[in-house]
Amino acid sequence: MKRILLILTFALCIVSCETKVSKEMENNSQTEQKENTPKKQFPKLEANRYNVGFLIMDGVFNTELTAPFDIFQHTIFRKNIKAMNVFTVANTDEAVTTFEGMRILPDYNYLNDSLPKIDILVVPSAEHHLDTDLEDEKMISFVQKVAKNAEFVTSHCDGAFVLAKAGLLDNVASTTFPSDIPKMREMFPNLDIRDNTLFVHDGKYITSAGGAKSFEAALYLCQHLYGKEITKSLAGGLVIDWTLDGYPHTIIEK
Repeated sequence: MKRILLILTFALCIVSCETKVSKEMENNSQTEQKENTPKKQFPKLEANRYNVGFLIMDGVFNTELTAPFDIFQHTIFRKNIKAMNVFTVANTDEAVTTFEGMRILPDYNYLNDSLPKIDILVVPSAEHHLDTDLEDEKMISFVQKVAKNAEFVTSHCDGAFVLAKAGLLDNVASTTFPSDIPKMREMFPNLDIRDNTLFVHDGKYITSAGGAKSFEAALYLCQHLYGKEITKSLAGGLVIDWTLDGYPHTIIEK
């Protein structure tokens, strides 16, 4: 009997030691993984610039994102102006895949990160801005929160649907992708939605038809902020013949 008890005691000790060693190895492995995980790097934001946040998500369209991004980013190469810090925000730390297949790593996760104040919010169009994206309460809440203190809120193409869902267009004129105007009027019957125009500026809101015309809407905001000469210089750098003369646009004077 004593021999059996000794054997059992010995076996229990072995199991206990193995368990302890296993836990120590697991803890060491987890610690090592944490130490080897690269720390998230945020973009360097220069002082005395406009902070411009681009809201991105899976299905965002390339042109409505990259057109204003290019225009605004190039302001850093112009002297004696308040240039722009441009960065992307999303609800994830993982790469976002555009409608055309480009993969973009967001600069900020608006669900978890501490964000800088956004002076200009840009909402490019995305694949599901007419349906499931409008059910994303956290995204809509983020847009509403930023809009309260932003100097300008801009949308391109169906990004206007996000602004409308957030209640930001209730008292202003707006526009969207031309063929989606009937749908927007159906979904938001009380809004003043303009057609036969390529962008509308009303208060701090600028909504555009999108597509390649996203360049022009972004250039218009630059002209509003910096004047014609700077804007012509920005347009020239991207081989765009910029002028508002004869360009279908709507500016609501307050």
